[in-house]
Amino acid sequence: MEVPLVLTEAVALDFETTGTTQEENNAPWQIGVVTLSRGKVDLTRSFSSLLRVPRERVFNPYAPGRWARLRAEMASAPTLQELWPTLRPLLQGRPLVAHNAPTERGILAQEFPWQSFGPWVDTLPLARVAYPGHRDFKLENLIPALGMEAMLRTRCPDREPHDAFYDAVACATLLESLLAAPGWNRLTASQLASLRPRRRANRP
Repeated sequence: MEVPLVLTEAVALDFETTGTTQEENNAPWQIGVVTLSRGKVDLTRSFSSLLRVPRERVFNPYAPGRWARLRAEMASAPTLQELWPTLRPLLQGRPLVAHNAPTERGILAQEFPWQSFGPWVDTLPLARVAYPGHRDFKLENLIPALGMEAMLRTRCPDREPHDAFYDAVACATLLESLLAAPGWNRLTASQLASLRPRRRANRP
């Protein structure tokens, strides 16, 4: 029998990516991972790394983040496959959390097609359910709008939005706040994964 997510461990995950170009598909250049233990962010069980991107790889110029300053470090960074021994105990066998999860889900499926992951909990539709009055649900705008920016500065000093570790912690912090709200602490990972905002009725 599945138990409420707040009684288990979950892992928030974020990838920063190169963006798609005419020559290349989207590819990750940074990963951030942080654990939620019994509904609380546990920074002692986290991981962050740049990922290898060849110097000749063309980025989409609109790709967010500080990738332009890190190209030399990316060229010598590990690949996701090389990081698998570290990532496996973090990512397998527990719910995975991401904001706009199809990006993270797709990258893991592309890099590790022989592995299974999830269930997936997407904080984007959850935020739309919890805060229907908001119009902007981009993570970098939602965190300050909800008054969580100071907490993120404490948890991620010297990091900023569109850094994979910052965004993973921001996603985890958002879910931590939701799980502390009445009723949410009874929901399982599967129930959270299926929550969607109600559609507004069409006006005559």
